[in-house]
Amino acid sequence: MEFASFILYALLLLQFSLALEINEKTMENDQDGHPSLDSSLNVFFKVTDLYLGKRMPIYFATDEDSTPTRLLSRKEADSIPFSLSKLPYLLEYFSFSNTSSQAKAMEITLKQCEQKSIVGEVKFCVTSSESMLEMTRGFFGSVKPNVLATRILSSNHALFQNYSFIEKPLEIYASKKVACHTMAYPYLVYYCHGHEGQMNRVFKVALGGENKERVEAVAVCHMDTSAWARDHVAFRILGGHPGSTPVCHVLPVDNLVWVG
Repeated sequence: MEFASFILYALLLLQFSLALEINEKTMENDQDGHPSLDSSLNVFFKVTDLYLGKRMPIYFATDEDSTPTRLLSRKEADSIPFSLSKLPYLLEYFSFSNTSSQAKAMEITLKQCEQKSIVGEVKFCVTSSESMLEMTRGFFGSVKPNVLATRILSSNHALFQNYSFIEKPLEIYASKKVACHTMAYPYLVYYCHGHEGQMNRVFKVALGGENKERVEAVAVCHMDTSAWARDHVAFRILGGHPGSTPVCHVLPVDNLVWVG
């Protein structure tokens, strides 16, 4: 491995390990000794909450030091297998024990990326900037999509606080939408999924925090949750069950939504 690539992967591994350590430490126990919901899960809300003046607690992680900041080039990504069948080799490659939290996170990510899509859904994982452009172009065809992301506008950022909708939420109408979420992995991996039509609705929301912080957020509302798992965390937070109600969530700063 070239020295520059070695330094790159060393930094990515450090970020990956630190992010997992932080996530584990943020889990606390309730009075009965059971794990309580991590505050970082406070991103879900109901579609009926989308109105001017609505106030709710929301967790916004920053994009600093939490995940790798860029996709690898195709040459870099293609030099490393990305397959669940290669997990033993990958753990040895990245020097992770097969019982470590990093190993479990990598297994979950690889399984998620290899799951088949449901009817009417497009799904793919990307490990390089070139594959991101190719896959999105393949889905949108001749239509040039726009990309949306959440932006934290203030320097006085708090990870978790009450926010108010300071402007009327603006719905972004598009015939095709693809949301891309970062996954736990030693380098940046996006899990992308999308639909045609109005199965998902996308909104731009202007938020003001208790500390006067401003956030331009992107929110996605899943109108049909009938195929979701019954124990999905959104139902633990909002109540209900698969298919009972739409579920909305704000996107973290390192996630993307393509619309076209």
